[in-house]
Amino acid sequence: MQRALALDLGEKRIGVAVSDPLNIIAQAIGTIQRKDIKSDLKTIADFLKEYKADKLIIGLPLNMNGTKGKSAKLAIDFAEALKKEIQVDVEMIDERLTSAQGERIFLEADMSREKRKKNIDKIAAQLILQNYLDLHNM
Repeated sequence: MQRALALDLGEKRIGVAVSDPLNIIAQAIGTIQRKDIKSDLKTIADFLKEYKADKLIIGLPLNMNGTKGKSAKLAIDFAEALKKEIQVDVEMIDERLTSAQGERIFLEADMSREKRKKNIDKIAAQLILQNYLDLHNM
C-alpha cells in the first residue's frame, strides 16, 4: 500500500491528513474550504496526486449509539461521489469522538479558541487516519 489520505468532512471545511510512506504515522496537512462538490473533489484529487496516495480514509460520523444519522448519510454520499469521480480506493472509519479528542489536545496545549477552530478539522483528520493506521498495523 502506498500512502493514505484521510478526510474529516465538515459542512464548511474538510480536514486533510496523510500517512508517512511506511503507513505508520498520520500527519495533518491542511483544510479545504468547501465550495461545491465539483471543486471539493478536484482539490481532493490534487492532494491525492501531490502525496502519491492510493487510498482515501473518510471519517464516518456515527451517532453515539452506532446508528447512521444525517451526517453519516452525507459522508457516505460524498464517498460514493469520490469513488465515481476519482476512482480511488475509499474506506470509511468510525470517527466518533475524534473532534472531541482533538479539542482536548488543543485545550491541554492551551490553544486559543480561534486557533482551535482553525485547526480542529485537520487534527480530526489526523486522528481518523492514525486510528486507521493503528488498526491495520497490528
